[in-house]
Amino acid sequence: MIELNNPPLIEAIFELRWNLQETEQGIKKDPNYKLLVGRIFEKVKTKYPYYEQLPTANIPDEIAGYIIQHRFRKNKDEWPLIQIGPGIITLNDTEKYLWVNFREKIRYLLETLFDTYPDAKSNLGVGGLLLRYIDAVTFDFDNNDILTFLKENFKTEINLYQELFKDKEVNKFPTGLDLKFSFDSKKPKGKMNLRFARGKKKEEDALIWETIVQSIPENTPNNKNDIEVWTNDAHDLTKDWFCKFIKGKLQERFK
Repeated sequence: MIELNNPPLIEAIFELRWNLQETEQGIKKDPNYKLLVGRIFEKVKTKYPYYEQLPTANIPDEIAGYIIQHRFRKNKDEWPLIQIGPGIITLNDTEKYLWVNFREKIRYLLETLFDTYPDAKSNLGVGGLLLRYIDAVTFDFDNNDILTFLKENFKTEINLYQELFKDKEVNKFPTGLDLKFSFDSKKPKGKMNLRFARGKKKEEDALIWETIVQSIPENTPNNKNDIEVWTNDAHDLTKDWFCKFIKGKLQERFK
């Protein structure tokens, strides 16, 4: 276990999606959704009493599928938080994240959803799971070469054809970056997605990197116990990649 006093985490997200029902008009809706929101609030209000209705709650039901509309927090602007929309529920945490606590909150979220969804055993068809980590390290894109930084700090080498810059009309330092990779994973069954992009961390330019484990429909578990197993395996995979990426210079920087 790597102990970091200055962890690069921006946000950790667990997401569960369930299948929506298609109407005769071809519209995908959840007929239990409005009832579900009230039931969930009653269930979580002792731990997450601060309720927020987002502007997206005014989107017509016909186009609101998988759009977050409501939030539940302990206090205003406090993390972690639960979010819900038609066919989607998430748990989000930030800098104070610890996996041992986040895992327990995922377990609580699953119990809440399966206990409050009407006849969940028959009606709640889990369609997708996702565990996502967004990390960042500050970087001056205008005066430094991000590709060299990736090579020296992330052990990740990307080479552009240098003849492109031979006439010096184009600066060879990239000022924008958005690299995406996707790999099949065996444990858990799904996809491991990796992204490097330019972004912001507390108003400073930064390299954002995301590690995302995502289930695929045909292998998505549909009960609480199997979902917990999938999530633990997803965490083990993201942790392994994180530790391998930061080993060396970054690990010292984050200490």
